[in-house]
Amino acid sequence: MRSRAILWVLSAALAGSLAAQTPYQEALPGYRYVFPRDYFNHPEYQTEWWYYTGNLSASDGHRFGFELTFFREGVSRNPQRAGTWDVQDLYLAHLAVSDLDGKAFYHAERTNRAGPGIAGIDEEQGRIWNGNWSVALHGDQQTLEGVEERFAFTLKLEAEKPPVIHGENSVSQKAEGRGRASHYISLTRLRVGGQMQVGQKSYVVIGLAWMDHEFFTHQLEKDQVGWDWFSVQLGDNTELMLYRIRRTDGSVDPFSAGTYVDANGHPVHLRREDFSLTPAGESWKSPTTGATYPVRWEISVPKMGIALEATAALEAQELAGHSEAIPNYWEGAIALQGRRGRVDVSGVGYLEMTGYDKAVELGSGGTFSEDRVSQERSETHAQNPSLGQIGEADRLSRRSVEEKKR
Repeated sequence: MRSRAILWVLSAALAGSLAAQTPYQEALPGYRYVFPRDYFNHPEYQTEWWYYTGNLSASDGHRFGFELTFFREGVSRNPQRAGTWDVQDLYLAHLAVSDLDGKAFYHAERTNRAGPGIAGIDEEQGRIWNGNWSVALHGDQQTLEGVEERFAFTLKLEAEKPPVIHGENSVSQKAEGRGRASHYISLTRLRVGGQMQVGQKSYVVIGLAWMDHEFFTHQLEKDQVGWDWFSVQLGDNTELMLYRIRRTDGSVDPFSAGTYVDANGHPVHLRREDFSLTPAGESWKSPTTGATYPVRWEISVPKMGIALEATAALEAQELAGHSEAIPNYWEGAIALQGRRGRVDVSGVGYLEMTGYDKAVELGSGGTFSEDRVSQERSETHAQNPSLGQIGEADRLSRRSVEEKKR
């Protein structure tokens, strides 16, 4: 989603100013995961996110997609500036609902400092939150809550498989060089039940969700201009996570990778040569940004005998920003049909596409200090007076709830 890409941009900018003085660790091979600890905060790394997506249906068959994501971006570790209102970290969050049968897309974003409990991550409480958007974790069960003016949900999630560690030797390498990687885990099959409200109508919903959690301190290479990321949940109780990073010359980056998860929860790492993600000719042009996104894809994993076609369940699932500094992205629910060997398979998933209107600039290495945070918020407020400011209002809360028709 757009917020995840914003964090990539922020981490790129922060990297230049903090390289010589950073207290942050790099994501390096050999990290030893411990759960449930590693579901929570890692302030020793600069960037971290918790990313929930899912496909749901109501008793009358009405279909929805949803997203709830939380981000932490380290700004300062100066012990002299560690008061309640000082900005040690920025906490971003994103909430979205795709009304797949109503052909409508709703979303909202917010950014906060921690303040006196405004946003944060607390392992002891088992809680991740940003205002009244939250995740509560209790063993294998989680509760997601998100409330906005035109939509809301409360969802109960239960993990059906253990956490999956992506990559090799505990790191997911994104580019050449030391530390250009993340520690990346997923819960690939979460059974969901709960309530969804869109407008004045409420639904009891069930379905499947996916959770990603990554933490790292790095930036991508300048010639990596965008990416296409898939989560796939098939009806035979297997899953795929696949991403391809696109380069300026149009080629697919060799650090593109993925993971196959079998029915028992055992992961298999997939390298670039083990799979292909190919646009299948159907596209959607955004009336807002002019970007053209592939909305039908062919997915092939020959070593697993998997051949799938992925189709956007709703074409208009773009998250368009109000600032030239923040790129625009497409993130949404997909449906899958295909074969595994000689057996027909189907499933659901989510797709993220970035860099289709312009390259995602990840390597500028500009200055991004605590003072810069206040400056950026002031400039944003001058361009968009309806937005709040971290400095005075103690949070930047952009409620860009939109209804987009196909």
